[in-house]
Amino acid sequence: MKLLKKSNIIVCLISLVCFQSCKEATSNPEKTLENQTSKSSKETLKTYCNPLDIDYTYMVYNSSKNKSYRSGADPAVIEFRGEYYMFVTRSFGYWHSQDLVDWKFIKPKQWFFEGSNAPTAFNYKDSLVYFAGNPAGYGSILYTDDPKKGTWTPTASISKNIQDSELFIDDDGKTYLYWGSSNVHPIRVKMLNKDDRFLETGVRKELINLNEEEHGWERFGENNFHPTLKEGYMEGASMTKHNGKYYLQYAAPGTQFNVYADGAYVGDTPLGPFRYMKNNPMSFKPGGFTNGAGHGITVKQTNGQYWHFATMALASNAQWERRLCMFPTYFDDEGLMYSITDYGDYPRYAPNHPTKAGQHNGWMLLSYKGNVTVSSSLMQIMKFTSNDDDVKITELPTEKDAEGHITSKVLTDENPKTFWVAEANNDKQWITIEMKKPGNIHAIQLNFHDHESGIYTRVEGLKHRFTIETSEDGENWQKVVDRSKSNIDAPNAYIVLEKPVNAKYVRYNNVEVPGANFAMSEIRVFGLGLGEKPAEVKGFEIKRQKDRRDASFSWDPVNGAQGYNIRWGIAPNKLYQSWQIYDTNEHFMRNLDRDTPYYFTIEAFNENGISERSEVLFIE
Repeated sequence: MKLLKKSNIIVCLISLVCFQSCKEATSNPEKTLENQTSKSSKETLKTYCNPLDIDYTYMVYNSSKNKSYRSGADPAVIEFRGEYYMFVTRSFGYWHSQDLVDWKFIKPKQWFFEGSNAPTAFNYKDSLVYFAGNPAGYGSILYTDDPKKGTWTPTASISKNIQDSELFIDDDGKTYLYWGSSNVHPIRVKMLNKDDRFLETGVRKELINLNEEEHGWERFGENNFHPTLKEGYMEGASMTKHNGKYYLQYAAPGTQFNVYADGAYVGDTPLGPFRYMKNNPMSFKPGGFTNGAGHGITVKQTNGQYWHFATMALASNAQWERRLCMFPTYFDDEGLMYSITDYGDYPRYAPNHPTKAGQHNGWMLLSYKGNVTVSSSLMQIMKFTSNDDDVKITELPTEKDAEGHITSKVLTDENPKTFWVAEANNDKQWITIEMKKPGNIHAIQLNFHDHESGIYTRVEGLKHRFTIETSEDGENWQKVVDRSKSNIDAPNAYIVLEKPVNAKYVRYNNVEVPGANFAMSEIRVFGLGLGEKPAEVKGFEIKRQKDRRDASFSWDPVNGAQGYNIRWGIAPNKLYQSWQIYDTNEHFMRNLDRDTPYYFTIEAFNENGISERSEVLFIE
């Protein structure tokens, strides 16, 4: 283990400013957030928060078991004529956006009766959009010159292997179909003739497979551990061409796990050979509130910025209950592809930010472990469903505070699998959070839960109606959000207040929500506290295990910290990975590549901000 010391380097101020400006606008976003943003720019710069705030579709997949839940997974996102389209598994349509933040659903005139599955879409030179995703795994490739209108035409042929596939047309018109979803078989590719009904040309090749013995992050299970199953699933192929290189992305080890991630192999041609990217995975979010960042797609914004859309595991009602996320993606000086996922479910600058698009904007979680009282309680549930043979459901006993109000610990615990159900879905129901300390509230995220909702397909006209109030003393309230007459369907509503408010109490007042029951998994209040951010972490120790894919971590607790964020990578200036942890001062990870040395650092965070990073440790 080697400790890297900081050195003082004197440089020309003008050169440094110019260099930093260019660098921040391209490939190195890991900078301390500026606090000097003018009031006017704050008002115009949008933010977003993962999981994405869209009207997810109720799934038909488990309807025979009377399981009613929403899901969004396996996104295929394209830019077409300056606007964006997002295709999502079993959604009975797709979404359209002009800014990658506000998405509107399009119900196409011709579509799959069961919804598309693990779809693929490709913009061919702004002339046509090609699409495939027949849930049967074979069928016609569709095309349109107007996806906004929703009229599609099938190619006059039947193609195989179009589920969990990636259609890629190179600049020369040569066409490739990548496919595979298996814990045995590799990702494969075959060439098609775009100009002759996408018929196969006869070129077919096996490309890449998982190598769990070397790549710890590819191991199956929650935290890359499963008691019986050892082989992960390789799936979700996607292709990005950048600077003449071909980045073949793939997902592992399983969609229901917190460690679901995307890696990449790099080649000089669409057929390979492909080389494993040494900083893998390129999209990884194992910690925090909502986990996972796999089976995604990388799309290039009109301004040249790349974004990686991916799948997050909710996995409470079913293993296939999922949500979507979006992270900025970069290529460094070695051509290594990576996404910035730190504080990945906290508010982030929207794509319209000139230099920090997609980065955490500095708002912290004010509501963590706040005291919650509720109007009623039909049940409060803790649930773990990630492993087939390790499903645990615990119904918590009803508890009351000293004043006789029903309390709920599951609404501020940063766990999307826990949830509370009200006795009725009406306007008599409310939730009040007394935060640990007062703070300046900027935004609120409401994560509604589906408990026996009784909806099993895409239904139009669903809406979440409510109001939100804040208070400094719990007695005098002001309304800050009024959606009492809203027609917005928002199961993961992210609401930025018109102006920040100072408060210690937040109250949600229900009017009506979709489905038979009113249930909530988490209310998350974001802003900045009024105190000091934590001190720098001391005593950071790392022990790489005999199995070099594993490592244990420990550090001295920091007074006033909510949690800690471990960062690591293959070089001191390539700390692209992060793992956000609450409460504890120790951690164990099983996601390292066996033969790769790493650099690590850690920081503490609380409602007031983020500490300085510890000095970087090198581990052979």
